Amino acid sequence: MNYFYILYSNSLDQYYIGHTSESLDERLRKHLSNHSGFTGKAKDWIVVYFEEFETKPLAYKRELEVKKWKSRIRVEKLISNLLL
Repeated sequence: MNYFYILYSNSLDQYYIGHTSESLDERLRKHLSNHSGFTGKAKDWIVVYFEEFETKPLAYKRELEVKKWKSRIRVEKLISNLLL
């Protein structure tokens, strides 16, 4: 399975949007490891939203679609709709 996902860091008060063909647990583990990328700035990332896709290109397409929004409000609305 392939995933589009959104992470949230409380300490940074920021979201991270990505996609992966790994399990979400494994991908989150890598985000929480010591590295120099964007998510390396914090160690409190949690998965707040995800969608499953049959192929990696479809998951990547969804990632690009949401990133193009450039709107925190829209991302939070997407996440909150999951909770309703």
